[in-house]
Amino acid sequence: MDNLLSIVTFTPLIAALIMAVFLRGDDEAAQRNAKWLALAATTFTFVVSIFILTGFDPQNTGFQFVEEREWLLGLTYKMGVDGISVTFVLLTTFLMPLVIAACWDVTHRVKDYMIALLVLETLMIGVFCALDIILFYLFFEAGLIPMFLIIGIWGGANRIYASFKFFLYTLIGSVLMLVAMIAMYLDAGTTDIPTLLTHEFSYAPLNVLGINVLGGAQTLMWLAFFASFAVKMPMWPVHTWLPDAHVQAPTAGSVVLAAILLKMGGYGFLRFSLPMFPVGSEVMGPLVLWLSAIAIVYASLVAMMQDDMKKLIAYSSVAHMGFVTMGIFAANQQGVDGAIFQMISHGFISGALFLCVGVVYDRMHTREIDAYGGLVNRMPAYALIFMLFTMANVGLPGTSGFVGEFLTLMGVFQVNTWVALVACTGVIFSAGYALWLYRRVVFGDLIKESLRSITDLTTREKAIFAPLVAFTLLLGIYPSLLTDIIGPSVEALVENYDVATADLVLSHAVADAGH
Repeated sequence: MDNLLSIVTFTPLIAALIMAVFLRGDDEAAQRNAKWLALAATTFTFVVSIFILTGFDPQNTGFQFVEEREWLLGLTYKMGVDGISVTFVLLTTFLMPLVIAACWDVTHRVKDYMIALLVLETLMIGVFCALDIILFYLFFEAGLIPMFLIIGIWGGANRIYASFKFFLYTLIGSVLMLVAMIAMYLDAGTTDIPTLLTHEFSYAPLNVLGINVLGGAQTLMWLAFFASFAVKMPMWPVHTWLPDAHVQAPTAGSVVLAAILLKMGGYGFLRFSLPMFPVGSEVMGPLVLWLSAIAIVYASLVAMMQDDMKKLIAYSSVAHMGFVTMGIFAANQQGVDGAIFQMISHGFISGALFLCVGVVYDRMHTREIDAYGGLVNRMPAYALIFMLFTMANVGLPGTSGFVGEFLTLMGVFQVNTWVALVACTGVIFSAGYALWLYRRVVFGDLIKESLRSITDLTTREKAIFAPLVAFTLLLGIYPSLLTDIIGPSVEALVENYDVATADLVLSHAVADAGH
């Protein structure tokens, strides 16, 4: 079928428009209709995305399902997926029906909430499918708006501060990326991503403000993109917006933020930084490796100090994204495979952990760790599922969390053993804060009077967790389910990177011989 990517991308937006135009009022019937329409649209989107996966050829490392047509003002609408981006499309379409189901009990401005989530899904899928840098930028930046509204309208007591902090951090970071995109267009004469992937940007050393920039224009453009993607991940030290956003966001917002939105930064590194600016990546790679290692240790130590469950899991996300950036800039097969695996795995695990917090928050209206204890006595099913995802977060063998961390550490070990050693301590720290959280919330005697009437998971909640449990275990036991899809595309990416950076090494050797 033609236009599959456009159908997957814009079905949620069409449903949002139908909802905005035809659903009137805010009574119980209108709320129910809005939820069912949102669930039907996201489920349909997921089903269509399965057709993309079944028709996808992993051995073809080029872009597939390509759609191209002239757009507004001479711009080009071009969409397509490769072995890397197709996995993120599937992650997004898989999670969104679960997100809609998770906010079934929302009663405040339900129609607006569903519209925001549907529009956000379209923009997130668009980021992963766009094959034109202007189209990518539009999707990338527009995604800020519905997330800003989700936090600002349906968030906690300090939601206005958190939403503006999220918006300003990510917007300011992206301004430099826009400047770099203009420079790329002026240099290459095109905004077409497949063409830009084959274009060699200059890496002759430049003198900027008296500083000799190794890697020249490539390094400068790399830094401009890095400013945007590092904030989006987020990397230390530009991570401070994330804990505030998570704590104030409603449960559905936290799940989308952790499971999908953060992955845009990692995807950007894989789509732009490594293949388009390989020399810049080679020059700046050691810095990123050390920033990632610091992030893993720092965020893990800060997580141990938290008394809010959401804040603890938010800092856990910063630590796990450190493994991702570390694996990407190891720039070898194991490292990049591990980084992508870690992002997909983290989508399931962190999304499930925020849902776990949401379950008890809906019942007790507090996220304070000290407000709980002994939940296993009243909520055995909840205790079991919370334990599974806690162990997956730690990286227990047999879960998807182990595979991602192990592959990234293997990749980094080949490049820099000291960075790998520092990062390994993060695995130990993660066990510390995750098990500490679980013990205080779930184990012990049920001594708090307010918890005596708390109820276990409902059928709806169990149905939401079931697919997340299944994929966390399936990818842990059978990781080639994912690595077979991403492997050939990653191999092509790494080969091209090695060739480009080998030219740099050779040119330096020739220059040294000339001197």
